[in-house]
Amino acid sequence: MTAELRRTLGVFDAVVVGLGAMVGAGIFVALGPAAEAAGAGLLPALGVAAVVAYCNAMASARLAARYPASGGTYVYGRERLGPFWGYLAGWAFVVGKTASCAAMALTVGAYVWPEHAHAVAVAAVVALTAVNYRGAQRSALLNRVIVATVLAVLAAVVTVSAGAGRAGRLGLDGDVPAGGVLQAAGLLFFAFAGYARIATLGEEVRDPERTIPRAVPLTLGIALAVYAAVAVCVLAVLGPAGLAASPAPLADAARAADAAWLVPVVTVGAAVAALGALLSLILGVSRTTLAMARDGHLPVTLAAVHPRFRVPHHAELAVGAVVAAVAATADVRGAIGFSSFGVLVYYGIANASAWTLGRRERPLAALGLAGCGALAFALPPTAVLAGVGVLAVGVVAYAVSRGRPASPRP
Repeated sequence: MTAELRRTLGVFDAVVVGLGAMVGAGIFVALGPAAEAAGAGLLPALGVAAVVAYCNAMASARLAARYPASGGTYVYGRERLGPFWGYLAGWAFVVGKTASCAAMALTVGAYVWPEHAHAVAVAAVVALTAVNYRGAQRSALLNRVIVATVLAVLAAVVTVSAGAGRAGRLGLDGDVPAGGVLQAAGLLFFAFAGYARIATLGEEVRDPERTIPRAVPLTLGIALAVYAAVAVCVLAVLGPAGLAASPAPLADAARAADAAWLVPVVTVGAAVAALGALLSLILGVSRTTLAMARDGHLPVTLAAVHPRFRVPHHAELAVGAVVAAVAATADVRGAIGFSSFGVLVYYGIANASAWTLGRRERPLAALGLAGCGALAFALPPTAVLAGVGVLAVGVVAYAVSRGRPASPRP
């Protein structure tokens, strides 16, 4: 019998884990590319992404309360739709979030030591894999420090930008291309996806039937409030064109607001935020890997649980090694679209699974499924083609893995 993981996380810790994954990715990575796609439609795109994310959050919360085991939508799809759909969700999550891990690691490198960004990225992956190896509770404690630091930095940026910005630079009177808004919403969804970390940690949450449904919408609401405040203030200072052209919009906003003293603080905050996102991402990917290994879709050895720390140590080491390899060669911006496509497929399956729970869940589930499809195929063509190709590889791998014996689930 496969050993169970230790339940140590309460509502506060679950919210912190989710925020650690969301805030760093959204504010310091996705705003620039989204502004480039949407122009004056950045704020509407943020609203569209938030609506889709809310539908997905409600679907995930209700499913996680019903199935409080590691694996997230991999488990929900398997139980509600059948083994293939669960597998496809797990495959989309693992490959998409591996790209996210690499993007966050490279963000750390770009801020800490730009000339050696890849080396710093690999070192960050190794260090945070070691932290996760010691248990989810240790990771949650570190996330508290990271989230508090990042929120303090963002509050400072909002304060100085609000004092220097002009509402007329928000660009709300400009042209708003519908296709650009959808593409920007898809890119911004990359930032909203962190609440999935709560669901994938279902086997390590105390009283999951109550904790998960409370933690998921609370995390999403806090993140949306932070995103909206920062986006409005940075737009007011830089304008849509300036934001789209900026590789470091928060630092440039501080400079434009005559607060050059804040630039080093923003730089540190960006690195800390990316570390928090990377920490939570590795945590979530390793738990989905564990669940897939338990069913024989990945090597059975990845289902092993450490006898002392009660974590999936083989899965964590494997995920860390793959992410380190990708971070040594990957491009940050190229990873965002690919990751968004995989995550939107993952949540599409979550919404389809939630549809089967009953009539009360169906309206939001239908809206969420339609939203995921629209945003996924509005992404840049290269991201869509790469995503479809990787999913096709996953389908072939599924056909091969069906003959492999599964590890007994607890």
